[in-house]
Amino acid sequence: MSNETIQNMHRVLELQKNLNIKEGAPDIKLRTDRLERVISMVTKNEKAIIAALQEDFGNRDPVMTAATEVASVIGPMEHAKKNLKKWMKTEKRKAAIAPLGSALSLLGAKAEIRYQPKGVVGAISPWNFPLNLALAPLSGILAAGNRVMLKPSELTPSSSDITKSMIEEYFDESEMAVFVGDPEVGAAFSGLAFDHLIFTGGTAIAKHVMKAASENLVPLTLELGGKSPVVIGKSSKIKEAAQRVMQGKTMNAGQICLAPDYALVPEENIDEFVKAAVDVTSEMYPDMKDNEDFTSIINQKHYDRIQGYLADAKEKGAEVVEINPANEDFSQQPHHKIPPTLVLNPTDDMQIMREEIFGPVLPIKTYSDVSETVDYINSKDRPLGLYYFGEDSKEKDYVLNNTTSGGVTVNDVISHIQMEDLPFGGVGPSGMGSYHGHDGFKEFSHAKAVYKQTKINLMKLAGLVPPYKKKEDKPSA
Repeated sequence: MSNETIQNMHRVLELQKNLNIKEGAPDIKLRTDRLERVISMVTKNEKAIIAALQEDFGNRDPVMTAATEVASVIGPMEHAKKNLKKWMKTEKRKAAIAPLGSALSLLGAKAEIRYQPKGVVGAISPWNFPLNLALAPLSGILAAGNRVMLKPSELTPSSSDITKSMIEEYFDESEMAVFVGDPEVGAAFSGLAFDHLIFTGGTAIAKHVMKAASENLVPLTLELGGKSPVVIGKSSKIKEAAQRVMQGKTMNAGQICLAPDYALVPEENIDEFVKAAVDVTSEMYPDMKDNEDFTSIINQKHYDRIQGYLADAKEKGAEVVEINPANEDFSQQPHHKIPPTLVLNPTDDMQIMREEIFGPVLPIKTYSDVSETVDYINSKDRPLGLYYFGEDSKEKDYVLNNTTSGGVTVNDVISHIQMEDLPFGGVGPSGMGSYHGHDGFKEFSHAKAVYKQTKINLMKLAGLVPPYKKKEDKPSA
């Protein structure tokens, strides 16, 4: 089956590339129609999408599924539709060259940027938000006029199947096609000669994707993850901060690329923060084992991985606080649920401080001076997100100005990804390139520079056309 799928991928890529050249850039009417089709298909299939996520996860919070897998796909499409005419306009630039400066414009020269589709964009999406991360990037990809080939995750087969069936109903394969399959299919997909490739997933796999793409010099957008820190400032409202942090940490059971990965708390506030974290989490989830609001870990492999981090932390001396208000026994359960857990006084030799957690576990470190938080964050890979809580603008600016991260949310976590007018992306090990809104349109467009020369021969006027010297100035033989 893999070989058949791989052959089909090559056939569709050739088809889409040929039609991209033959038919040229789609007009605004067709681009808008494609965006509207995405809206229609997820709206029509909302219940089926929620059911598919339940099958894949064992238990997936249906309210959050509706918000994160349906509404959060529709929003970017609507935003693109609203702004598409403006984005597609030719962008005027100054016709200027030293030493003439803007005088070129007065002489009739013109400079502009024309945004044209890159062609065929490949997209590899992960399992944690399988519909959102496969479909939301289409707002920029389709708005820019591209054709698309998608490879969803094999870890969420029901979600991948519904993605495929929806797209096959609403799109011809010459516009958009979906390929489901095992890692062999994924490896072959990442090696195709796309005009652009976007990969969302883990840093380790991204290295293989980048290497495969390099064989054809395919430009990449990499949306990865890492250990996104939370800085609880000395001026923060501790209880409110704990509420926002635990709300974000337990959403999708922490299986979010932007989930707060560890918290840095003033040493004088540690007891208050821990108590508040336990209290607010217990209010949100008075029980968890059979509570549909609390999402399961995706599979046994990831369940064992997270439990391994906790065992390692305990063995190396960390204090582990399990938040389990109903005192439920999670050793016997139908799915793979892990109760929210705080890990106090973690050390850097613990796996939990070295690996991205991707689960409902929050390590908490203390500090005495805010400069320690900046030094600690800067000693690690640059994260996808950084979160600061506090009311002291001087302290906030100190943290933000002296750290580098893909994005920042102040007095909340994760929320900057919801801003369609802000670029979303990482930096270094947490990713490259960005999308959302206008930035997504530009990410998946080729910005073609166009210069119209003035009628005056400027090279000749500047003495840069041979012969460079007059006869009388040339040395005699």
